Amino acid sequence: MIVDAAHYRSGEREPDAFELDGALALDRRSGSFSWIGLYEPDEFEFEAVRREYDLHELAVEDAVKAHQRPKLERYDETLFVVLKPAIYDDHSETVEFGEIHLFIHDYFVVVVRHRKSSQLVDVRRSLEADVETLRLGPGSVLHAITEHVVDNYLTVLDGLELDIAQVEGDVFADSDVVPTERIYRLLRQVINFSQATIPLVEPLDRLSKGSFVGVHPDLHDYFRDTHDQLIRVIDRIHALRQLLTSILDANLTQVTVRQNNDMRKISAWVAIAAVPTLLAGVWGMNFESMPELTWAVGYPLAIVFMLAISGLLYRRFKASGWL
Repeated sequence: MIVDAAHYRSGEREPDAFELDGALALDRRSGSFSWIGLYEPDEFEFEAVRREYDLHELAVEDAVKAHQRPKLERYDETLFVVLKPAIYDDHSETVEFGEIHLFIHDYFVVVVRHRKSSQLVDVRRSLEADVETLRLGPGSVLHAITEHVVDNYLTVLDGLELDIAQVEGDVFADSDVVPTERIYRLLRQVINFSQATIPLVEPLDRLSKGSFVGVHPDLHDYFRDTHDQLIRVIDRIHALRQLLTSILDANLTQVTVRQNNDMRKISAWVAIAAVPTLLAGVWGMNFESMPELTWAVGYPLAIVFMLAISGLLYRRFKASGWL
């Protein structure tokens, strides 16, 4: 459905109600451009927009069905851009992705959003307050949305870094907590995040250098700045991925060490228990030829002997760190 639509002339929003029918002809006559925002439209809802602006059927199919990677394509005189906005759910420790599809032309911007993480209300409000930038045309809308998406990547990184620091502390803490599953889950989120951001590097580089319909040359520096920020984001993602891999290796080492310690303790107690068990088994055979059976202090001495040997073994294992 269409959530917002308006004509913009000289960087200012026209007060008149937006009518889709004839919108393109009106913008051509008046030198303005239209900004139409849709949220998860189906094929029938999008058909009227497609007819009005003569959008390419392949791009329309991508925009309606979603599930696209970030990209930049040109269809005739229309630029088609796909972005992957992201938010971090700290409760579930997952990165949630949306999709934003933009059709850019000299006379219109059509924005198709999918999922909650793609909200752009604040972007439109902020850009409408910046008349000088909005005068640069539809390309200013493309840049504002792209910058908003990349800025949100930084918020996602902050959330991931905080949780990764916590799980790193758990690995080296003296506790019985084994955070292997949490480490793997965070690593999976970092990998997904990487897959959503890296493909955007090439489109932003092209937008900062090339000539595209609807993109004013004065916007090249702005796209270059956003491109540089995206590179920094990707560098941080790579660092987090390497850190999580190291944490996972350290966790496996810690688990192995703990298992070895447990086995040593078990072995030590088994050795201590084996001595009285062996002696008791020998004396329990009750052969009459065994002189200690008829000796008055034989039984107490046997008990003392077993305790002494067990105590000696305990001290030796304790000193060696097995207990």
